[in-house]
Amino acid sequence: MNKTKTRTAKTKKKSAKQKQKNKPLAKSQKIRYAVVGLGHIAQTAMLPAFKHAHRNSELVALITGDPVKGRELSRQYKVEHVFSYEEFDEFLALGIADAIYIALPNSMHAEIAVRAMKAGLHVLCEKPLALTLKDTLAMGNAAQKFGVKLMTAYRLHFDRANLKAAEVANSGQLGNLRYFSSNFSYRIKDPNNIRLRSDVGGGPLWDIGIYCINAIRSIFRDEPAEVFAYASKTPLKKFKEVEEGVSAILKYADGRLASFNCSFGAHDEAFYEVVGSKGSLCLDAAYEYVEPRELTIKTEKGRQKVHKYKKADQFAPELVYFSDCIVLDRKVEPSFLEGMADVKIILALYKSIETGKPVAVSSSPRLKAKRRPTMRMKMRYPGVDEPNTVHVDSPH
Repeated sequence: MNKTKTRTAKTKKKSAKQKQKNKPLAKSQKIRYAVVGLGHIAQTAMLPAFKHAHRNSELVALITGDPVKGRELSRQYKVEHVFSYEEFDEFLALGIADAIYIALPNSMHAEIAVRAMKAGLHVLCEKPLALTLKDTLAMGNAAQKFGVKLMTAYRLHFDRANLKAAEVANSGQLGNLRYFSSNFSYRIKDPNNIRLRSDVGGGPLWDIGIYCINAIRSIFRDEPAEVFAYASKTPLKKFKEVEEGVSAILKYADGRLASFNCSFGAHDEAFYEVVGSKGSLCLDAAYEYVEPRELTIKTEKGRQKVHKYKKADQFAPELVYFSDCIVLDRKVEPSFLEGMADVKIILALYKSIETGKPVAVSSSPRLKAKRRPTMRMKMRYPGVDEPNTVHVDSPH
């Protein structure tokens, strides 16, 4: 697609050596972002989030394979620079951004991230980080080699409702935690939806099951020892490449169990329940970002308490936090290890589906997340109204 008129000949001649590779940043400096991939989540959530994150984050470039998206969204958000995917290396060479946010199909995450990090850019990448442990490790190694930051875009690690649920679960109020259960589902009606393509990492496990897995790990503060799963196959043509749904069980070394169902063919659901020896909690709309949530806590003697949370912008906190980590040179959390832990479990679940047997999950310290989200990470910005979108439909 055509480049914007703001790129001058002088700018084009800049040497790659003149790029902003990890220059020290002033504490008042804003981090300049390019958004790579302008699908539904980027258009409805991340692009609007820059308004709330304006303290330390600035949207400076869009990268897309759709010229119409680039043209109309650059006008809507007053973004000077627009590039096609084929122009990605040219974008990197210009040095106009400090970081990128990746919202591409899952199969493209690793390649784009490594290329960006090699050029000195920090990377905020949607989950899953990659579709293999090899590619996920390559991303982590690139961040270390080139001295940049790589963060897995787990928006719920900053969400008050989910953080409160984890805090209560680990406070002793529920006694010894015994099991976790969750449902996350919605119906995909468009047979051409990219989430139904196996070649790009489609399927409910990669798309929404990963939320359930991350919630389990955040609540239990541990990694599972073994997993087992069934996949649901139906005669519907739209599910010829991916499963319609998955039911999974995660077993922990101390006897705790976690289970979840995820589906592209069932009614909208997004909740989890945690049950201990002395009480339980349930978070409704747990994984949503456009709805209010309700956390119900039940303890012994019939006591019940309900916490209600208004709709909030869950994407601005990611930007604000990541930008602060870059400016202040702090370690990021959720790190690539957090993202890798979920990839590792999903791969084990797929192996279980294939073999029909339980599968052990590696406990290698190299692959184990070192920190868990806590209430210290909570941030809240007002909810945003859904903006005008271009050439994109909701997956629901």
